[in-house]
Formats: sequence, structure tokens, C-alpha cells
Amino acid sequence: MKFKSITIKEGILLLAITSLFAVGCNNTAKKEVEEVPPVDSTQSTILNVNGEIFSIPSPIQTSFLLKNSGAAYSKAILNLPGKSAGYSTNFSKGVNLGIYGADLGYVTIYDQNQDALGYLNAAKKLADELGVAGAFDENIINRFTKNMGKQDSMLVLVGVAYRSSDSYLKNNDRNDVSGLVLAGGWIESLYFATNVYKTKPNEEIKRRIAEQKSSLQSLIKLLTQYYSQPEYSEFVDALNDLSAVFDGVEFKYTYQKPSIDPVNKMTVINSTTTVKITPEQIESISQKIKAIRNQITG
Repeated sequence: MKFKSITIKEGILLLAITSLFAVGCNNTAKKEVEEVPPVDSTQSTILNVNGEIFSIPSPIQTSFLLKNSGAAYSKAILNLPGKSAGYSTNFSKGVNLGIYGADLGYVTIYDQNQDALGYLNAAKKLADELGVAGAFDENIINRFTKNMGKQDSMLVLVGVAYRSSDSYLKNNDRNDVSGLVLAGGWIESLYFATNVYKTKPNEEIKRRIAEQKSSLQSLIKLLTQYYSQPEYSEFVDALNDLSAVFDGVEFKYTYQKPSIDPVNKMTVINSTTTVKITPEQIESISQKIKAIRNQITG
């Protein structure tokens, strides 16, 4: 299956997933990091795959959701930075670069500055070995260190680094690795959500887990074109196995007539979508994503 080439606009949107940070702004090299607007934690990313449009919540969105739910910071759910030395193939390096990106977003949102530096260095190591050394160069590392404690600035800086990585991979016909970075971030994000739900269940996190049904289909479509490669085929098979559990998740749309606010010239959408996902389905999703994630991270 051949996929359409991605336009510049679509590439930026894909970057928001691949970089794992929906920064919601365009920065120039001359612009001071401290001047950037706040990160939009509600923003989803639009992905165009073979002419089909998909909406995928970014991992940064999920991390904000978890923190806002009152869930405490948990270092135990992260992939240890020291493991980066054990990833020897481009497949393992690419997918774990995505996982470390999600981890970096998580620790940054929880203001764990020392941990953030460790994950930045782990991401730099994998990017270097993938041949995108310029993405996490000394300048980015120094600026990141100087901006410790400034959450938005730190997120934007990491976004700049991942944008450079993504651009290099695409320009050098390495879209497969770029897709792996995206998949790694998605897997880690879902792993976070299922872990938090076990200890602090609420409706928002349950809904976020259920919403990954369509996101998973997007990833499978993106990665299936590389199925002939052994590591990819095993990975896609595991994602398809997970998708079988999501098949039982149901969404129900209820139409309600929109209301008009003539004063503010606004139309208010009153229709609702409810989700049906059982505790047993969440537990099965949790176990399967844990197994996929453990296989990837070692």
C-alpha cells in the first residue's frame, strides 16, 4: 500500500504527534523561548493518511489530563533513561525515541526538572544513533537547562528538537522510523492512562482510554506498509491484537438541536457522545499495552 506524500501543513501536524508536544505555535530561530504562548493542552492533532483524516490526542494532552485528575507523579511508570544504551536496531531506537519523548513531556508537566534532563539526554543519545545528531545539539541542551522550571519554554524546546528529527527522517526517506517515533509516544501515553486509572479511576481518563480505538487504527494503517520487515510485522500483529479488544468499545451519538447565542453570535453544540467500555475491557487493554510496551522497552 502506498501512502500519499505529506504536505508541509500536514507534516507540521504530524510533527505535533511525532514530537509528542502540541506546542500550538510557530517559532522562529530568533524568537526568545520565554516569549512563547502557553501550551494548548486541549489540542488534538490531525493526521492525513492516504487521504483519510484522523484525530489523535497528543501524549502531552494525556499527561495534562492525568495531572489535572489529581494523580501523583510516578517515576515507576517511566522507561529508565539508562536503558537507551541497550537499543541496538533502528526499530528499537525509533520507537523508544517516541517513548522517551512522552516520558519527557510527563516529567516536564509534573515539574520534575532533574528527571527531565535525564530523559532529554536519553532522547539525544537515540537521535544521535539514528543519524539526527543536530536535533538535540549542545545549543538545545544548554537552552533547555537554562529554562529549567519554565514549563512552556521547556516543552517548546523539545518540540524544536523533535521537529528537526522528524524533518531529517522524512527528507531522507525514513518515514518508517518517523512512524515508529509516533507509535512509541502513543503507546507510552496509553500506558500512563491505564496505570493511573487503576489507582485513580475517573470518567475523563476512562473516556481517554476508549478514544484510543480510532487512534490505534490510524497507527496500524501507517505502519502496515512496512509489514514485510520482521520487527514491524510482529509490532503490527501486536497492535492488531490490541485493536481486537477495542472492537468491543462502543460510542453512542445523541443529537440535540444546537442553541443560538445572538449576543455573542455563537452557535452552541448540544449533541453528546457517550462511551461504553467495561472494567474488563479496560483491564484487557491495560494488560496488552503493558506487554507491547515491555517488549519494546526491554
